[in-house]
Amino acid sequence: MSALSTDQIRQISDELHRARIEVRAIEPLKARIPDLDIAGAYAISQQLLERRLANGERIVGHKIGVTSHAVMQMLGVNQPDYGTLTDRMAYDDGSAILASSMIAPRAEGEIAFILKRDLVGPGITPHQVLAATEAIAVCFEVVDSRIADWKITIEDTVADNAS
Repeated sequence: MSALSTDQIRQISDELHRARIEVRAIEPLKARIPDLDIAGAYAISQQLLERRLANGERIVGHKIGVTSHAVMQMLGVNQPDYGTLTDRMAYDDGSAILASSMIAPRAEGEIAFILKRDLVGPGITPHQVLAATEAIAVCFEVVDSRIADWKITIEDTVADNAS
């Protein structure tokens, strides 16, 4: 359960949505909203996803972020975060990504697991992941943040769909 009210969650979701559409950064959320906790951040992210789905996007995958110990230490956390990928976030090999559609992009080399069936947690084991995996591919993730100057806390990045 989040410390934020339903109205606060909606307002922050609206602010992040407008920032994405207008391709502009906003001030860090956690700095302005001290009560923002992980549960509230995921509720904000879920509202953003619901808006995207209502606008015709469809879910094509999920991402895990904050997986390296260096980034965990930087954010002062001991767990990764996760986000949802939609079809409008995925680009085929050789496709162009317009720089004007991003605020402060960063590219990261990643390993993509292409699943033949869904995994439902918690408590998923490495063996279950491998059994559900159809293929593994090398990919690039282009992350972007609506949070100004990447001055993010774990709550900021979670609310922003794991950047």
